[in-house]
Amino acid sequence: MDQDLGESRRARRRRRSRSAVICGCAVAVLLLVVVVPAVLLGNRTGTFKATFLEKCEKITAESGSPDCVKVWSAFEQAYVGRDPCEVPMEAYDHLISTAPPQPACNRMMFWSKTKDLAHLVSDSCYQTMEDTLLGSVLDGQTWCGKKGSSNTYTSGCPGWTECENNPVKSFWKRGSTEFAAVACGNTTAMLNGSIATPFSSASIFAIEVTQFTSDRMRSLTVIMVTNDVVVSNCTNESLKDLQKELDPGIRYICKEVTESALNTCREVPDTCAPCW
Repeated sequence: MDQDLGESRRARRRRRSRSAVICGCAVAVLLLVVVVPAVLLGNRTGTFKATFLEKCEKITAESGSPDCVKVWSAFEQAYVGRDPCEVPMEAYDHLISTAPPQPACNRMMFWSKTKDLAHLVSDSCYQTMEDTLLGSVLDGQTWCGKKGSSNTYTSGCPGWTECENNPVKSFWKRGSTEFAAVACGNTTAMLNGSIATPFSSASIFAIEVTQFTSDRMRSLTVIMVTNDVVVSNCTNESLKDLQKELDPGIRYICKEVTESALNTCREVPDTCAPCW
């Protein structure tokens, strides 16, 4: 009888153990149902906004202008609640008017497929679109909205080539257009001499060129960056297309410079002497 009683107790313990496992699994499944969709949607509005404001306020610390909270509000208005493939350039008009790029005459630099090198050379010496307030805050970031949602998403957004009117691409096209429109004095553009078509009509730089005006700009110096294997130089056919788009009142100059020469030039501290 004692043996039967012991076996009965062990049977009850096994049933309780199985019930606990089943309950635990049910809770885990419930948690997955609740948590996973939020992760997949990439809803990080709070984190993204905090980073945006922190970067903005760091840049505007001395001037206090523009108001970064107003800049954020104007930014959100462009894409929140909209299909992430239906955000045209014009959606950012209010944002650009809230925080317009400030001209830096004789120090403005444009680039196409030479981003890292252009930024190495421009550091503290020239101004690229990424050095403006909005460019600096949003460089390297991904964002989008969803129809019917008031949130900002940082994942699950369309890629650069997935659709033309995606929030990130439209911002850079609109911001770069305005940056080019205020270009003044002697400006520089850094193009890639390691590809067959250094000037492409499909590039953002092609949009920028159409905004240059001789009322503000005196010259455009194209720096054709080459390396050990030279694919293109200043005689490249695509540069003729560039010159056709350029305001005839703007002087066009082209120079070929090796990547190693540019790297060596910027190793000299505290100097902004031209590297070409």
